[in-house]
Amino acid sequence: MLKTGKLLRLRRLSLAGDDRHLLVPLDHSVSDGPIVPADKWDDLLRALVAGGADGVIVHKGRARAFAPDILRSCALVVHLSASTARSADVHAKVLVADVEEALRLGADAVSVHVNIGSDTESQQLADLGAVARSCDAWGMPLIAMVYPRGPRIEDPRDPALLAHLANVAADLGADMVKTSVALPIDRMAEVVAASPIPVLAAGGPPDGSDLVEYGAAVMATGCRGLAIGRRIFSAPSPAALVSRLSAVVHGGSTISDDMSMTKYSTIVAGVA
Repeated sequence: MLKTGKLLRLRRLSLAGDDRHLLVPLDHSVSDGPIVPADKWDDLLRALVAGGADGVIVHKGRARAFAPDILRSCALVVHLSASTARSADVHAKVLVADVEEALRLGADAVSVHVNIGSDTESQQLADLGAVARSCDAWGMPLIAMVYPRGPRIEDPRDPALLAHLANVAADLGADMVKTSVALPIDRMAEVVAASPIPVLAAGGPPDGSDLVEYGAAVMATGCRGLAIGRRIFSAPSPAALVSRLSAVVHGGSTISDDMSMTKYSTIVAGVA
């Protein structure tokens, strides 16, 4: 029964039923501060749902404030980790919620953030393992957000390093891994090939480059989805942008003839 529950929840993370995912992280309000005025949250969520986002990622308190009808056709992922930009160590993530709380909120999945290379890596790994154990007990899908960050990381875009991170997520019990994009982007295919679980590409180019073309380049490497937050919720029309990205993720849209992955070989992609 619990295995069936996890399969049902995983199915709800892909609206098209193709095991591809467009997730919009909105947990920035803890790490960085408000992303929209308080009275605009429902409007933002409705825009993301209207555009075709497969799921949104929020903290538990924010999930409690949603109008009940908003996520009728969009999955809810409750994020269990937190830190703020004002911390003495911004890479030190701590657990601030658990799987049982997420279940009571109606979550379809939970996510945990781990920074490999940080001073508190060992505790973050222990937390990931503990959450994975609870997810197995309750039939809850787990998305591990695993990033190369901290004083021990020389090249955060190294494909071999990112492949290692994907395997950390898989070996500790995650169902999907969200991580940084390798550079040049075509080498993200090496990360995907090395990962036993689906890889979701985090973020987008922060330099104003076309996000849809970027998404197409990433998906062409074999990633199973995109997890983009800031570039979406700060867009003039989040619904329109999500609609275009959804077509890339689910509709098989490809890079235009005058576009190639080499265009992004020097872009340092931002984190969602």
